[in-house]
Amino acid sequence: MRILAIAVATTVLTTVAVVYTVGAARRAEPADPPSAFGLEHGRLYFRSTQEGHGRVAHLPAAASGQRRTTGGPACERFYAAGGTGLCLQRRPGIPPTAYAVVLDERLRPTRRIALTGIPNRARVSASGRMLSWTMFATGDSYAGSSFSTRTSILDTRTGYLIKNMEEIPLTLDGRRYHSPDVNYWGVTFARDDNRFYATVSTKGKTYLVEGDMRTWSARVLRENVECPSLSPDNTRIAFKKRVREGTRDPWRLYVLDLRTLRERPLAERRSVDDQAAWLDDHTLAYALPGDDGRASDIWTVPADGGGAPALRVPGGSSPAPVR
Repeated sequence: MRILAIAVATTVLTTVAVVYTVGAARRAEPADPPSAFGLEHGRLYFRSTQEGHGRVAHLPAAASGQRRTTGGPACERFYAAGGTGLCLQRRPGIPPTAYAVVLDERLRPTRRIALTGIPNRARVSASGRMLSWTMFATGDSYAGSSFSTRTSILDTRTGYLIKNMEEIPLTLDGRRYHSPDVNYWGVTFARDDNRFYATVSTKGKTYLVEGDMRTWSARVLRENVECPSLSPDNTRIAFKKRVREGTRDPWRLYVLDLRTLRERPLAERRSVDDQAAWLDDHTLAYALPGDDGRASDIWTVPADGGGAPALRVPGGSSPAPVR
């Protein structure tokens, strides 16, 4: 009897301990945050650098001076449209690793693709179907000549991934062009999810190319165009143009009319090394280095060449308006 009593008591105490431990663990676990942070229409999303962690945050697209909402994923580059987000991440190590992370409308990961290099550009088509990113394979700036890029395109509907678009058949001056030094970067998609624009560099020059996904081909439209960004109405391209050779500030923002192929300089006279984003058909947003030389700020400027630059988001980069 005594042995039985001891066994029963031990069982009871063990059960109590387990229940207490489980209950304490549940109390200690943080509750799931409310699903308030996701892709919402009428918001400007961006990579926040104020807190030093580079997490995605957002503000009302039509207002300034309001408190930012934080809580998104940590990204080196970010863009979002059509209920889809694209987050380029970099992890330290030997060697460092990088990933392209596809996000749903609640900014939850749905696919992760291992990459090599340094995250540089990210874009999502208006429908959310087509994604593209550019990585620096060597070097970390377009300002010099010793850099190499690798640009990928992902069709989220079919899952088809083009790891490196360098093999796309290219037409230059009416003839098929071949060269081992071809580099592509800065893809931007049209509304039909078929046509796209990008920068190609070869023989020390850069060009704007128009590409076709169905035929998998590209043709050169114009020289000296970098980091194109197609307007929401699909009629104009914002881009950075090299205006000074051999300087630390070589670029200026321009807008190209695709019908007439006439270009117009914008009121921003500082050098912009970014792929500008259209907040709407009239306004562009882009990142510039902040006063401390480390974090960046997001500025806006009218797309018609008038007005003046305005500070939109202190401590931010990768602007992505969700319409």
